[in-house]
Amino acid sequence: MLVHLLIKNYALIEQLELAPDSQLNIITGETGAGKSIMLGAIGLLLGSRADTKVLYNATQKCIIEGTFDLSGYFIQHLFEEEELDFSPKSLFRREISPSGKSRAFVNDTPVNLETLRRISSQLMDIHSQHDTLLLGSNEFQLQIVDTYAQNEPLLRAYHIEYQAYQKAKHTYERLTADAAQMRKEFSYNQFLFEELDKAKFQADEQELLEQELNILENATEVRERLQLAHEYLDNAEQSVNVFLRNAVNSLNTVSKFSPQYEQLRERAQSAYIELKDLASEISYEQSNVEIDDTRAEEIRERLNLIYHLQQKHQVKTVGELLVIQNELDKKVSQVLNLDEDIEKAKASVEKSRVKLLKNADKLSNSRKSVMSQVENQVKKYLIELGMPNAALNIQHHIIDPSDDGIDDVDFLFSANKGIKPQQLRNVASGGEFSRLMMVIKYILASKRKLPTIIFDEIDTGVSGEIAIKMGQMMREIAKSHQVISITHLHQIATQGTAHYFVYKDHSADKTVSKIRQLSFEERVQEIAQMIGGRTPSEAIIQNAREMLLAQNANLNQNGQTTLF
Repeated sequence: MLVHLLIKNYALIEQLELAPDSQLNIITGETGAGKSIMLGAIGLLLGSRADTKVLYNATQKCIIEGTFDLSGYFIQHLFEEEELDFSPKSLFRREISPSGKSRAFVNDTPVNLETLRRISSQLMDIHSQHDTLLLGSNEFQLQIVDTYAQNEPLLRAYHIEYQAYQKAKHTYERLTADAAQMRKEFSYNQFLFEELDKAKFQADEQELLEQELNILENATEVRERLQLAHEYLDNAEQSVNVFLRNAVNSLNTVSKFSPQYEQLRERAQSAYIELKDLASEISYEQSNVEIDDTRAEEIRERLNLIYHLQQKHQVKTVGELLVIQNELDKKVSQVLNLDEDIEKAKASVEKSRVKLLKNADKLSNSRKSVMSQVENQVKKYLIELGMPNAALNIQHHIIDPSDDGIDDVDFLFSANKGIKPQQLRNVASGGEFSRLMMVIKYILASKRKLPTIIFDEIDTGVSGEIAIKMGQMMREIAKSHQVISITHLHQIATQGTAHYFVYKDHSADKTVSKIRQLSFEERVQEIAQMIGGRTPSEAIIQNAREMLLAQNANLNQNGQTTLF
């Protein structure tokens, strides 16, 4: 139940506060005074999109706050699922900055619009003239049947299975499509794989082969240069090592005279040993250099194969070729195992479909079980609203599983005797639509645990006794739900337990919309003006007073909140 509403800097509203009654709240006012603007603001609390055009003052942010009393409504699990703090009195807030940035909060915790919509949709039900158009929609008609049947648990279970089925079906279809494409590429991929597999590449062999070939192609020069280097170092007659050995001997002689000479001798001895070792390694490397044209040709052929395959696959290293070989191996193996994978996926689809249809049948049976009840209830209350010959037939068809189940319903309606029921969009007038929607809201009120129901001019196209009956229906709904009704009809306005008047204030430089709760005498005057125009006669004023007094007596007799 909405216990407090704050609208600040929105459209023509500079600041407005409202504390609605727990039962039937009536909102009246001249056309264009701002009644529907309030609904737009409430729509923001329900997650509607917004932009900076809604700002009354373009330099300040817009704030919409709604405080709801959630006592007795079982929606705490929604707060828990969204990881939000639950309170019996919860605050919902939207803010729109001058830059256009929109923020939403639930109990001062920032939330996204989807979360806001999910929770707030369980708090308020707004009926507007747009809903009258929706009544002609098959999807909306199915929602009516589901609400009457209280199918929410069945719908939740069905949606879980439907999503599982769609996922399994998508996997199967993707595998099938991939299989067709992969089979087209299979022969070529297999050829590419076998070509690489036959080569038996090693990750580092290209570098080693290029190095070995470089030596083989320059073997004569390499042998000569290594031989010359060895002789410079270790020729028996004259070389670096001969001179260095003589230097060591000389230092041996003088090393006993000073520690400094001993250090020099040790360094010379180390250099001599190192150069002897270096000469030995050069000799070894020289002995290993062979002039082998056959081996050189083998390496060239191997490298040509590597270069060819690198160019073919547009890579630069053997390592990359090995990665491609591994990927081709997987693709080839996938094709070889495709039939098995597809069969598994197909079996999964069938299994999911069986579970889906089982849940769909439960949902469908529940829907079919209440269709005649909906038809009878609608006919019963339409008679009370002055349509004795009205008939509603709910046409039902089984369809392939969809997001809404396996049922397609079509409301066929006739308002007149002897006229065959047809689709709503083709036969109902504006007034008939309004009465039909009022009846549907009335019979669904006891089926949904919504704290607040808002009617935005649901009385369009009706008057007289019919309007009185509609007002009585609203009052009946208000026994268990908070109702807010925007109306132009005095027959409905007299039924309210609280009456608010919306008006434009032109006293400042810029026009603003305001709202105030009317006292009993102010209600008498407002209802008299709704009956007889801006200057009603004394008789009309007295009539308005008597209507309100009679309504107050009825409320008092039924134990409801009185008007004054």
